[in-house]
Amino acid sequence: MLPEDRLAQITQRFEFLEAQLNAGAAPDRIASISREYAELKPVVDEIALWRGARDGLAEAEAMRADPEMRELAEDEIARLTAELPELEQRLRIALLPKDAADARPAIVEIRPGTGGDEAALFAGDLLAMYRRYAEAQGWSFQLLDLTETELGGVKEAVARIEGEGVFARLKYESGVHRVQRVPETESGGRIHTSAATVAVLPEAEGVDIDIPASDIRIDTMRASGAGGQHVNTTDSAVRITHLPTGIVVTSSEKSQHQNRANAMAVLRARLYDAERMRADAERAADRKSQVGSGDRSERIRTYNFPQGRMTDHRINLTLYALDRIIQGDLTEMIDALIAHDQAARLAQQE
Repeated sequence: MLPEDRLAQITQRFEFLEAQLNAGAAPDRIASISREYAELKPVVDEIALWRGARDGLAEAEAMRADPEMRELAEDEIARLTAELPELEQRLRIALLPKDAADARPAIVEIRPGTGGDEAALFAGDLLAMYRRYAEAQGWSFQLLDLTETELGGVKEAVARIEGEGVFARLKYESGVHRVQRVPETESGGRIHTSAATVAVLPEAEGVDIDIPASDIRIDTMRASGAGGQHVNTTDSAVRITHLPTGIVVTSSEKSQHQNRANAMAVLRARLYDAERMRADAERAADRKSQVGSGDRSERIRTYNFPQGRMTDHRINLTLYALDRIIQGDLTEMIDALIAHDQAARLAQQE
């Protein structure tokens, strides 16, 4: 049974927020009220659809007592009886606790793992894949830092992606991505296996993470040359070291001021992510059945080029559409991961 008291509380809260907005809320509260209103609206819409179908079914069953209306009532009963389970499932999913970070921009970090030059080239392919996916979603994609190899591979890439539901959809990408293919540098035609690591972090706000000035050291530097080339060779590159943890972040755009802001944003995201991971570890038993475990050492996916397939090992999903996926068409895969995660969390509530 759905929790009627909770549905009533959500509806009442939504109506209160709507009244506040219509009455002209105080300027300092409009942003927070609008955000909560936008979060509740899809839930309230699902409540209305489910209640409408439930009430319609009750009315149709009452109409069945009238001989003249019986045939029409039975058609309506059949239709609504078939619709209600799906509407209830959609409402249960809408009622699942939201990850507070889902609506935030994401910081995506990509680094090669085992495999030498081929791993760095694969890291570059992943960077291009996420850029294309972001563009297809209408999200903004900002490259904060890029260190390349002499062969055009990626030693390290850090990007900021902003748009609607960015972290909610990209958070399942964290982990080890493995590729199996014949490298361009391989003359014998042998298939090599290499890997790259992806970390997707929710962007932190200033209120989430307070970093005292005494906890950081800021160095300015010239971007390195061949073999460690950055996007822009400049004297204004910035490196920030977080002294308590030893975390080091860099940014190498043209503006030193912008580089400081970018590096601080990445540092806040890493510290915020570490705090989220610590809190999640306390719920480790619950986390085992969830897709988005965020374990950076977990092998999550294999891209097999000779067979044209991608396999996500967490949900045993294999798609023979590797060309399309590597070009940034990640929708089917991410939708499947979200659905699996939702099903696991619903099962925990039963």
